[in-house]
Amino acid sequence: MAKENTPPTGQALAEQFATWASTLDDASLPQELRETATSALIDHAGLAVSARHEDYVQAIVSAWEGEGACTAFGHARGYDAAGAALINGTASHGEDYDDTFEGTPVHTSAVIVPAVLAACERHGRTGQDALRGIAVGAELMCRMAIVAPTAQHRAGFHPTAIIGAIGAAAGVSTALRLSPTQFVDALGVAGSFASGIIEYLAEGTWTKRIHPGWAAQAGLRAASLGRAGFKGPRTVFEGEHGFFYAFGVPEITPDYSRITSGLGNEWKAARIAFKPYACGTMVQPFIDCAIRLAREGVRPEEIEDIVCRVGAGTVHRLWEPLAEKRRPSTPYSAKFSVPFGVAAGFADQAAGLEQFTEQKISDPVILALAQKVRYEIDPNDEYPRNYTGTVAATLRDGSVRSAHQPHMRGGAREPLSREEILAKFRANTRYGGWTETQTDALAHWCEHLFDTPSLAGIEKFRG
Repeated sequence: MAKENTPPTGQALAEQFATWASTLDDASLPQELRETATSALIDHAGLAVSARHEDYVQAIVSAWEGEGACTAFGHARGYDAAGAALINGTASHGEDYDDTFEGTPVHTSAVIVPAVLAACERHGRTGQDALRGIAVGAELMCRMAIVAPTAQHRAGFHPTAIIGAIGAAAGVSTALRLSPTQFVDALGVAGSFASGIIEYLAEGTWTKRIHPGWAAQAGLRAASLGRAGFKGPRTVFEGEHGFFYAFGVPEITPDYSRITSGLGNEWKAARIAFKPYACGTMVQPFIDCAIRLAREGVRPEEIEDIVCRVGAGTVHRLWEPLAEKRRPSTPYSAKFSVPFGVAAGFADQAAGLEQFTEQKISDPVILALAQKVRYEIDPNDEYPRNYTGTVAATLRDGSVRSAHQPHMRGGAREPLSREEILAKFRANTRYGGWTETQTDALAHWCEHLFDTPSLAGIEKFRG
């Protein structure tokens, strides 16, 4: 990757983005974007409630000392803004059931929504401020994700974690109506707050779960510092030691135009994908295939062999080490295993929160089937531009039954309806132990937040 020692003439990328975002007119936000943001808020809130009793969330709750007037969904205590953002972000991403920007591994709402909600609750901002903040923060994350596709993963970093810190800074800066100078400083500071390695892949440990929450609070703190006049580098994106150099690899050249080209005319954040299954994004099309074959009458006991056609770039995360992927050591590890996901799809015809538990990773039917799942590289696979799945099951009688999913369900080509989002939300709050009355109240609040003069009432959802 070439390094430039000369600062850019004219506006740096951060300055261009900040100028656009800080002057954004609420009326210019398209209805499609507003609908997506509402679905993202509903999905986020339900996921945060669903995980409130999980051990990794309780560990953060116990460790966090800050108190204040901000809300973590499902938790009785009030937190400072950073604590609320951290807890909500971690909980909403913890089961890998949150939305993603299709064609990339970036999760936007688990970072941006908790950061913006915490900032707006803390500073008394309006629902429209929250909408603009969520829209801008998610937009920057989506755009950063396509500047140098796959580079962050290849360098050993979690894209959601490192991109998220800067996206959260942008979202909060927008919601708090920072000046362009303050906004640029916030982005520059956030570049130094960005962190998150992918060594969690080795053993399915908890660090991936905290990455969005940590990015949310990092971005929020960066915006607070920018607001207070703390200076950050304006060349945080394209500088000699900028973000895409620090978190990149030499063989992938960044296309910086993707950060600013078409701003306001093309909203990439309007096309985020909502997950139908509680596992890694790239696993989902294969689960669709398994469920489809099961519903067509293919029974687990009939299956001798299962072949999945995959993109080469997915193997190191979803297939290796094969022994771990076929017999996951933890429920979390199972979420990033195509063999386990396919086996669960055949056995249960489902892949919700109930399929990724201690009980399920010991299920003899699922484990026996997972041992039969293998992969073949498809040189024509569209990864990372598109997530597809092909599953071929050979049965005892020698026949082969196949299914193909040409894209991620829940994405732009086959979006989930608002009714499906709400059904998922209700299942998740129920999993988290909430009553129907609590669930109805939170759903109503989420659906109408962007039309309200404040975030008043959010504190009702702490219990």
